Amino acid sequence: MNQTARYLLFIAMAGTMFAAAQTPDGAAQSGKSVTDNPVAQVREAKSIEYGPFAYYGNGIGDRSNYRFFAFGGQAGKPLTRVLHAGILSGQFEYGFNIMPFWQAYTPAPHQQASYCEVNGQIVACELSFGGGTFTGLSLTPVILRWNFLTRSRRFQPWFQGAGGLIYTTHKFPPEFLTTQTINGETVNIDSGTSVWNFSPQGGIGFHYFTRARRSIDVGINAVHISSASLGDRNPGVNASVQFQVGYTFWK
Repeated sequence: MNQTARYLLFIAMAGTMFAAAQTPDGAAQSGKSVTDNPVAQVREAKSIEYGPFAYYGNGIGDRSNYRFFAFGGQAGKPLTRVLHAGILSGQFEYGFNIMPFWQAYTPAPHQQASYCEVNGQIVACELSFGGGTFTGLSLTPVILRWNFLTRSRRFQPWFQGAGGLIYTTHKFPPEFLTTQTINGETVNIDSGTSVWNFSPQGGIGFHYFTRARRSIDVGINAVHISSASLGDRNPGVNASVQFQVGYTFWK
């Protein structure tokens, strides 16, 4: 993770945990009206949330030269009343999102040192690897979110776990190329990966209410991308960090 990503992650985590720690006293809170408190309004009403978002991500480790960008819409609905557990008190929410535009930016196609089997012997060789920009869409049908109980009128912190599915028009991530003849043309295609990948993830973030039933949303997610061996090989993207910004309407 680069220095900027570490800095932003630290700020988000510190802000989220500080807001989460501002747990109100139940007796004091019960005597107050929630009409002037946007956070309490949607909490008490178990309001549905929906709105657009975009994210930018960066790979980690051996995928640190990968970049990600996507935009779409998401929705959610609290399923429980506030459950009290000290500083972890909060409300459970189910949500989902869809990203009709999802892109990964990888190094351009190149030659890469590897090992090959020749006449039963393993020898050093160079293989052609794919790369470039990969385009697709993503669906995250299960987002399990915990909204912390907070004293703030503006900030609603949360953490979540989720599972999604990504489809790309070409096999992702890029792997070594094989030469095949299609309709009389010789073409190079990615060997062994898949156009379908799964994206288990987890993250933290917060809603900032600009007024009643309107909020700006900021989140950071750690995302793993894997085909679950749907192809012959499953190089995957072990980890990436994605910074998400959105705008939410509450109903």
